[in-house]
Amino acid sequence: MNARIAASSAFQNSKLLFRPAITKLQIPVLNSKASLFGFILLTCSIGSLLAEVRCPVLFGDHMVLQRERPVPVWGEAAPGESVTVEFDGQSKTTAADADGHWKVALEPLVASDAPRTLTIRGTNTLTYSDVLVGEVWFCSGQSNMEKPFGPRKGQRPVDNYEIEVATANYPQLRLFQVPRTDLKQTGLGVFHWLPCSPEALRTSDFSAAAYYFAQQIHQTLGVPVGIIHSSFGGTRIEAWMPREAYAEPSLQGLETQRYFAWIKGVQPTELFKTMVSPYAPYAIRGFLWYQGEANCLEGDVALYATKQTALIKSWRAAWNIEDASFYGVLLAPFDYSKWKKVPMTPEGLPAFWEEQIKALTAPHTGYVVTTDLVANFHDIHPTNKRDVGLRLARLALADTYGRSDFVAHGPTFASGQTSGNSFELSFTHAEGLRTRDGLAPSGFSVAGADRVFHAADAKVESGSIIVSSPQVSAPVAVRYAWHETPATNLVNAAGLPAVPFRTDNWPLSYLRLTEETPGATK
Repeated sequence: MNARIAASSAFQNSKLLFRPAITKLQIPVLNSKASLFGFILLTCSIGSLLAEVRCPVLFGDHMVLQRERPVPVWGEAAPGESVTVEFDGQSKTTAADADGHWKVALEPLVASDAPRTLTIRGTNTLTYSDVLVGEVWFCSGQSNMEKPFGPRKGQRPVDNYEIEVATANYPQLRLFQVPRTDLKQTGLGVFHWLPCSPEALRTSDFSAAAYYFAQQIHQTLGVPVGIIHSSFGGTRIEAWMPREAYAEPSLQGLETQRYFAWIKGVQPTELFKTMVSPYAPYAIRGFLWYQGEANCLEGDVALYATKQTALIKSWRAAWNIEDASFYGVLLAPFDYSKWKKVPMTPEGLPAFWEEQIKALTAPHTGYVVTTDLVANFHDIHPTNKRDVGLRLARLALADTYGRSDFVAHGPTFASGQTSGNSFELSFTHAEGLRTRDGLAPSGFSVAGADRVFHAADAKVESGSIIVSSPQVSAPVAVRYAWHETPATNLVNAAGLPAVPFRTDNWPLSYLRLTEETPGATK
């Protein structure tokens, strides 16, 4: 699917989330039987009866417009109605098409923290006040991206959450919370741009990881930042992919498959329709993505790289931004293999990391490592979201914004060779290669031609790592952090952890052999 077709499809889907023209949208409390999606369709229908100019709910007071890129502004009106959009001295006029859709694009804007008004004129006039210009990011995933600061049922609060929330006064940082379709919604906490404050974080239950990312970008670049957060815990990647993303031969037919789910609306393509597409093509800089646990818990490893690559391509097409940055998070260590109904072996998670890395080494993509951020391997929701957000910010600052004063990557395996009875490893991003605790490097294993791995001794020597084991006289392969709960300590001068890796390409047995899961290799 080319970018033009994708953008058109996204435009059509965006009409699902329109803000009525006469008054500001107030979200009522919905009972457990009510459908938020149905409510959105209802407000859209009411707007159609009024035959007035209207915009998606993403347009509102306190919003942030993306700098340095064309800024699409779109909506609905009566067929043929003339619509004029005015902002910062620009004026763009168009007419609604036969279906009542209209769209213009403002010329690229310069960052500004001066509050201004975006005006849209048709038979009626819409005015959005306190509009800033800066950097905008779209953040999505499942529960670890969704996780807010405070307590949540079944989860511990984020580290130091009370102090972090109490000091979150950043009026030029704006939060837009996309609500899950299965929960009650009330007040201004969702579907509104909120200037960041303690009350805004509490009201919206905003993503802690996304907040930390945005805070760092805002403070470092000194420009306004807008964060659109759209996550849904416990959901598979398939739900976030449009139907067109399944054109890849190995994925064909998966869009019709149905997965076990406690709730409706999270089957393949459904969350793309309700929680992604309606917000395209709002001008953004890029995407943050923290998802994979739901797939990993079911042993869905082999095709994850293909799925994530297809997702990245389709999201960029929906926004019509071919080079939009896309940064992901390697899943945190967790004892998957110790859970009775989870089919993974201890090397299942490293196999999954390998798939994530494959999809995030293309231009304008990247990933952060979290092997050192987990205090409890039996908790799938680690409470250190600060470092997750800050590491994502490092990626953006270095790779998107070209800041050479930020190190974005930890030591990454580059090459290896046998040297007598040891194995010498070289790394990129390894300036100041050391261990976090001052002890010998840990987490390495080595194998000979028999392909049996043994715990290895390791030492830092002239910027390289020398690995050996008395049980392996002629090593041919080395693995690092190749376990679901690895004990690792290798970092660079910036304190960023080394990326899990293996030097071999031998088949992996990452599924337990049971009647329910016949096993697989990779």
